Amino acid sequence: MGNAAQQLSSGAVYGLINAGRALMTSGSPCGFFVSSVLCLMVWLMCSAVQAQTWPAKPVRVIVPMAAGGGSDSVARIMSSRLTEALGQQFVVDNRGGGGGLIGIGMAVKSAPDGYTLMLISGSVPATIAAHKPAYDPISNLSGVIRVGYSPLTLVVHPSLPVKSVNSFFAFARARPGQLSFVVPGVGSLTHLAMEYLMSRTQLRMLHVPYKSTGLGMTDLLSGQIQVMMTGLLPVMPYVQSGRLRAIAVSTAQRWPAQPEIPALAESIAGFDVESWFAFVAPKGTPTAVISRLNTDMNKLLQEPTLRKSFDAQGMSVAGGTSEDVDKRMRSEHDRWAKIIRDAKLRID
Repeated sequence: MGNAAQQLSSGAVYGLINAGRALMTSGSPCGFFVSSVLCLMVWLMCSAVQAQTWPAKPVRVIVPMAAGGGSDSVARIMSSRLTEALGQQFVVDNRGGGGGLIGIGMAVKSAPDGYTLMLISGSVPATIAAHKPAYDPISNLSGVIRVGYSPLTLVVHPSLPVKSVNSFFAFARARPGQLSFVVPGVGSLTHLAMEYLMSRTQLRMLHVPYKSTGLGMTDLLSGQIQVMMTGLLPVMPYVQSGRLRAIAVSTAQRWPAQPEIPALAESIAGFDVESWFAFVAPKGTPTAVISRLNTDMNKLLQEPTLRKSFDAQGMSVAGGTSEDVDKRMRSEHDRWAKIIRDAKLRID
């Protein structure tokens, strides 16, 4: 907005304020009501001016994970395009540690002025449910937009004589407690997705914790562990070479890039677990700023070049409303909290 427009808006605001004061002191029966309406108009005008002048300085994008992972990649893709589109730097700030709780805490404590955002993944509601921080991060964050998602993939070592979802279920059900699955972090999204799968199918398998996905993958490839739920893109080279077998994807529908792999929902009604990514902001961030961010990012997500960047990461673009993010964070937190209680998981 130009200076003239800002001065015009400021003049209008002062005019409304003075009118409200006059009505409040006039003694008119309707003075209080009218002055209240004028106050609301002032607030709306100030909010609109802020949205139009924002961003006036660089915006920090907290990623509560170390550099190099999926969240980091998505944050950098989107930050680059936001910088180009809005004319201010969107700077990625990796704050890993504590399963993401360190970065989450930093975002929650940041000033809600529109100059701090956070890129979260579907693992964040799982982490919050598992570790139960002293405060409620979800109530202290506001959704902005869900930008992308990808499936998890149920894979097995090829020594198992199973090639379909139902044959895997039958094999595992006949051997309760004999099969083991990789857990790259107790309480992680992939761990809770497996616990959810077992709760829906009455399967019993043993979870084996690892410090990283890579260490667990090594034992899976050697046959020491038989089962794993993990991201689709990293595991596909092993599937294509025959070193692992893909049984199903975790999303409600088959994944377009790998349509030959069935969806678990085809055998388990309503099963749907996504590895999703969304922008959030500290609670209290101006609604007008969140609305503008949502509108601008929805437009960016339609760009063919950005879609190709997401495709290269094994993801599809999402989009939608800020309210969608708020609902997803809460519903997934509640789902994972129930899974943890029902499975009596101990999170150290």
